[in-house]
Amino acid sequence: MARCEQTLFNAPGEALALTDAARLFLSSEKENKALQAPGFDEHLQAALNCYSFAIKVYIEMNQPVMAASLCLELGNALKEMNRPGEAIVHYQRAAELQTQTPIEALLTMGEMATCKILTRDYDGALSVFTEMQLMCQERGLQLPGTTTPVGAFVDIVAKCEISRVLLLMLLEPPPQKLLPEHAQTLERYAWESFDPHSQVTFLSENVFLLLQSVVMACQEKDTESLKSLQTELWPFLTAEQNHLLHLVVQERIAPSGQGI
Repeated sequence: MARCEQTLFNAPGEALALTDAARLFLSSEKENKALQAPGFDEHLQAALNCYSFAIKVYIEMNQPVMAASLCLELGNALKEMNRPGEAIVHYQRAAELQTQTPIEALLTMGEMATCKILTRDYDGALSVFTEMQLMCQERGLQLPGTTTPVGAFVDIVAKCEISRVLLLMLLEPPPQKLLPEHAQTLERYAWESFDPHSQVTFLSENVFLLLQSVVMACQEKDTESLKSLQTELWPFLTAEQNHLLHLVVQERIAPSGQGI
């Protein structure tokens, strides 16, 4: 069908036919997995090829939003099929195609960071969250005359800040390997440099103080205080952030080196 549309120089029809075929192949792959039927992922490979051609057609038609939506659809499908490592590249491509829509690009990058956490690439997740926070500051809506983000950008910056602090506590990079932007983040939570008037505006005072206590407990290797803080922070964090905090606590109780 897609080849017929291509012969007729009907690019929209070709892209639609390719997308339909990709979804059917993907549905077949999910059915095979549900039935636990043996196979070589042939339906999945066929779906990937059809998605790839459809995305290429949309890019040639100068429709990056449609191309990005297919990348996102494919990434979501792979993540749902417990293939987060393979989903990362599609989320990354979707974010690159969403340059004209910052909010959508940030949400897609958030999915990419989640996949990196699922694959235990904590350093990669930290880089993505850092890039997201920088993007909010550079391209997000801000109060006139300030650098304070507003609207949905505030929520994204707050999420990135909390996740970055927890990932830094998990990774514990040595001072000589600490990037300037990460050092600047940790300085905000250092008791020596604490200034009530310079508190970050995108976090509530309660969450800020609890995070500061977590940083100090990690630096002092105070496991009991960390356990207590985990209970207090739990209702303020997302499921993903609670997972990271749990890993931080576990690393203090029984170091495994997985975070490095």
